[in-house]
Amino acid sequence: MNGYLFVFFTGEHDNGEQIYFAVSRDGLHWQDLNEGKPVLLSTIGEKGVRDPFLVRDPHKGTFYLFATDLRIGANKGWEAAQYEGSRNIIVWESSDLIQWSEARSCSVGVEDAGCVWAPEGIYDTAKEAFFIFWASMIKLEGEKSAKQRIYGAYTKDFRKFSRPFIYMEASNHVIDMNIVEDKGWYYRFVKDESCKRITMDRVKNLLDSSTESIRVPVLEELFGVEGPEAYQLPDGKWCLIVDQFGTGKGYLPLVCNELAMGDFTIEKPMDYDLGKLKKRHGCVIPISEDELKRLNKKYNNISCRV
Repeated sequence: MNGYLFVFFTGEHDNGEQIYFAVSRDGLHWQDLNEGKPVLLSTIGEKGVRDPFLVRDPHKGTFYLFATDLRIGANKGWEAAQYEGSRNIIVWESSDLIQWSEARSCSVGVEDAGCVWAPEGIYDTAKEAFFIFWASMIKLEGEKSAKQRIYGAYTKDFRKFSRPFIYMEASNHVIDMNIVEDKGWYYRFVKDESCKRITMDRVKNLLDSSTESIRVPVLEELFGVEGPEAYQLPDGKWCLIVDQFGTGKGYLPLVCNELAMGDFTIEKPMDYDLGKLKKRHGCVIPISEDELKRLNKKYNNISCRV
C-alpha cells in the first residue's frame, strides 16, 4: 500500500449527505479533495446518501461504491427513516477511482423493514462473491416491537443480490457493522445501541454462528460512538476510527498492535489530522501510488505528500 482513500459524508447540511473524498499517506493525516466539495452527488432515490462504503473486486479490479439511500436534510426525520425508509442502496462503479458510472438504485432490504442502514461489504473468497451487510428495523412475527438487526446478502456485480438473511441479532438493537480479515480470522466491530458503544468479536468463517468475543477495555469506556472502521497502517498496526456522534466531534482514531489482543489505545491529538472537513460515517481503503497520484491530479491538490 502507498496511501489511503477515505470516503465519507459530512452531515445534514446542504450537500452534506453526498460523497466526499480525502487521501492520506500514513492513514492518520488526511487531506480533503475537491476543495472540500462533494465528489459524487446522488440525484436518484432519496436524493442523498449516507454511510458510504467502497470495495475493490480482487479479480476485475472494479471499484464499487455504495451507500444508504437517505437524506435526513429533507426533513422527513429519523422516525420515518427507521420504519419507512428506502430499502435500496445507491451504487456507483469505477475502474480507476476517477471516472464513475451513473448512480443506480438497487433493492436489497427485506419486506416490511425500514431503511437499509450503513451497508458495508467484504469479499468472501470461499464463495467468490461480495458479502454485503446492513442494519434494518423490523418487527418479526410474534414480537411486541421492532428492533434493528444486521442482515446480509451476496452479490458478484452489485446488480443482482441473493435473498437477504439475518446475520446478527441481539436482545437490543445492533447497527453499523464493520468486518476486516487478518491472519485467518474475520474481526467484526458493531455498535450496541443499548449502550451506544462499539463491541468486537471474531469468527473463522463469515457465516459461522460460533463467535469469539474480544474484550477491548478502551471501547468499554467510550460511549456515544458509531460507524466503526478498521484498517491496517503501513507499520502493520491496526487503526480503528469511530464516529463521535454523541458529542458531534467527528471521527476519533484508536490504534492497536494486534487485533487478536484488542489492545487499542486512543491516539493523541498531535499524532493525527483528520483534515478540515468533519468526517461522518464512511470507510478507508488502501490505494496504490498511481491511484493516489491520479486522485490528487484530478482534484487539483498541489502535492500528494500527505
